[in-house]
Amino acid sequence: MRVLVTGGAGFIGSNFVHQTVRERPDVQVTVLDALTYAGDRESLAPVADKITLVEGSITDVALVDSLVADSDLVVHFAAESHNDNSLNDPTPFVQTNLIGTFVLLEAVRKHDVRFHHISTDEVYGDLELDDPAKFTPTTPYNPSSPYSSTKAGSDLLVRAWVRSFGVKATISNCSNNYGPYQHIEKFIPRQITNLIDGVRPKLYGAGQNVRDWIHVEDHNSAVWAIIEKGRIGETYLIGADGEKNNLEVVETLLEIFGLDRTDFEHVNDRPGHDLRYAIDATKLRDELGWTPKYTDFRSGLEATVDWYKANEAWWRPAKQATEAKYAAQGQ
Repeated sequence: MRVLVTGGAGFIGSNFVHQTVRERPDVQVTVLDALTYAGDRESLAPVADKITLVEGSITDVALVDSLVADSDLVVHFAAESHNDNSLNDPTPFVQTNLIGTFVLLEAVRKHDVRFHHISTDEVYGDLELDDPAKFTPTTPYNPSSPYSSTKAGSDLLVRAWVRSFGVKATISNCSNNYGPYQHIEKFIPRQITNLIDGVRPKLYGAGQNVRDWIHVEDHNSAVWAIIEKGRIGETYLIGADGEKNNLEVVETLLEIFGLDRTDFEHVNDRPGHDLRYAIDATKLRDELGWTPKYTDFRSGLEATVDWYKANEAWWRPAKQATEAKYAAQGQ
């Protein structure tokens, strides 16, 4: 099988590539990545001799067409994904998440190639902290930022191309990922790298905002389950019942580092900070038989801490600039 992975040098995409090379040696992997700040060639260094890396944009019609024509499957991770950045400048989010997805859909339609679209639970908006409900595949879309609204739009494009043109596509909406190769602008790796540097972790507001955490390896094993066994045109929600508020995450990290659970710093809350995300993955588990490997959040977090400790050369170059950006925002 020839697989084209868009955004394969980013966080989740690079982990998908590593996992695929490790577990499916018969799969030929080509990565298309624009190598923006969030995509790093070094994230693919350990498998560089086993894959093909093409630097380019998913909005490049001719490039995308040529790569899709030579593929049996497209797994579409490429996206602008940082909420704060979308508030500062929505333009690249519209270009990549909407126009880029459109270009890919037209290419897979032309060449009759199987397509899997990676999306986010943020398209559903947020839930109240005391609401027992969780997101399901039938939850109405209610995005709250330029990031989540462009991801919602890309999901709808995929659904329309399935219905209108018979494109062989599936969609997955996943909860918050953590694990190796995640950019240090994100919540968990930022706190881990601060702790490695002896800096107190920073907690947004009161720390009550809840995310449904899943280890990136579990996300990607679910993606393969959907590719291999999922029904065309269907949406599957990927989650591992990992609801934790930000305070609990920080406290757990402090414990892992052998520090007092209260040794953190409060900073300004993020603008438009969604309250709670929670995934109901019943359809994925019952229909496809998928189960997560990392059922204990702390053990997954410990493995992630170990990775950042062992791979300082990967994250160190971006640390100073990232912290300077947050400092300017009072965060």
